[in-house]
Amino acid sequence: QVQLVESGGGLVQAGGSLRLSCVASGNIGSINVMSWYRQAPGKQRELVASITNSASTNYADSVKGQGRFTISRDNVKNTVYLQMNNLKPEDTGVYYCKLGTRWGADYWGQGTQVTVSS
Repeated sequence: QVQLVESGGGLVQAGGSLRLSCVASGNIGSINVMSWYRQAPGKQRELVASITNSASTNYADSVKGQGRFTISRDNVKNTVYLQMNNLKPEDTGVYYCKLGTRWGADYWGQGTQVTVSS
């Protein structure tokens, strides 16, 4: 059984920083993709960033090029991180961790709330 547990969300003022963490446990395999998604109130869930087990990264256009968000992972700890700097009110939402295995199964965490006040 695969379990994902996110942490690190909270309330922060605009311009502040947060670091989200997601720990995976269970039969996750050595080859996988870990991703962060977010869902703002009244909007669909969207991809923020993803990273493969070989550290290849991908960022959504909404955060790419700005250098505000950085995804990383620790394969020994089965943990993925999302460092978020210079946060804006539009970054507010529930942030979800997703694990995609090489055999096609996807697993989701319970989500962590990020609220950015103006």
